[in-house]
Amino acid sequence: MSAADDLRDLYQEVILDHGKHPRNKRHPADANREAHGHNPLCGDQLTVYLTLDDRRTIRDVAFEGRGCAISTASASLMSEMLMGKTDTQAKALFDAFHALVTGEGDATLPPELEDEADRMQVLAGVRQFPMRVKCATLAWHTMNAALAGAGEATTE
Repeated sequence: MSAADDLRDLYQEVILDHGKHPRNKRHPADANREAHGHNPLCGDQLTVYLTLDDRRTIRDVAFEGRGCAISTASASLMSEMLMGKTDTQAKALFDAFHALVTGEGDATLPPELEDEADRMQVLAGVRQFPMRVKCATLAWHTMNAALAGAGEATTE
């Protein structure tokens, strides 16, 4: 087995673990931003909840909803990555994640976000499956809508 096969197997295990045992899947009572997202192609739906403080730092992030393993794993990983980040850092992570899974744009992040860039690699393989890209990006689009106060997001 090659190193690439080992890495792919590891990534698949991480996706399956987050899909079966999602982190931060709950509705926090003190959330002051939220948005609902849906993927009309497959029916995945979720709500992302953010708690931002006065300095626009994300003190809590959580989600609820239903979706496939990729959608759930992406939301779970995203919730872990965003904790303690500023809204500006969250937007940079959104841009980098979107570029990574679509192959469009620049996936470069500033040095302070390099750990999160490495964690995103788990979902980079969805780029090979265009129908799955929308599953992976749903939570991220919804988080972006919550930051903007838009309330709704879609993968269309």
